[in-house]
Order: sequence, then structure tokens, then C-alpha cells
Amino acid sequence: MIFNPAERIDLFHDAINRLDYAAIENFFAEDATYVSNGVGSLAGRAAIMEAFRGYFDTYPDQTAFNSLVETLTPLSGRAVWSVRATNSKTGKPLIREGEETITFNEDGRVVRVDVTDYQDF
Repeated sequence: MIFNPAERIDLFHDAINRLDYAAIENFFAEDATYVSNGVGSLAGRAAIMEAFRGYFDTYPDQTAFNSLVETLTPLSGRAVWSVRATNSKTGKPLIREGEETITFNEDGRVVRVDVTDYQDF
């Protein structure tokens, strides 16, 4: 499959913004890895999806905006983003800014996400 990593990231983030869990899950390879200073290292699509569902149960009103999405290699890209949300349990606002590097396999599925938050959250 020939694809543009930056376009694939836009589609992936669109699915996240819509909270389309079926589409989000379909983006991940079965053996994907997700690494973030917020959640640590998650291995496997099932663990990643469990974390996504838990996060969005807490922050269901999240809005995210990409200020930059770029292709790094034929199988990877980078997004710089900002996130605004409200903790549904405490009412506390969440403001996050950071970036992620996403690596795909030849089929366009996500095999690795490396998230860097620019500040603690």
C-alpha cells in the first residue's frame, strides 16, 4: 500500500477527534506500541484501546488541533498539537501541548506512537 504518512496522521487524528473507536482501533497494528510520558509504554492494540477509552471517559470533551503535520520517512510522520479538555470527574481544565512521531507498517497501520508532552499534565 502506498500512502502519505502526513495524510494518514490527519485521518488518524480525525478518528480520534470524532471518538470513533472502531476507526481508531483499525488504525493500529495488533502488535503496536504506544509510548507517552502520561501513560508510559503500552504494548498491543488491546492495551492501547483500553487506555484510549479510559482517557476519553475522563476527558470526553477534548478538542485537539494540529499546528504541524509532516512526513519524516516513507513510513513515519510527526504531528505537533495542542489539546483542550475538561476532567469529567473534577471539572479541572486540561491544556496539553506536544508532539508525536507515528510509525506505520507497509499496510498503513500504526506500529508505534511516541508522544512527547511539552509540560507535565
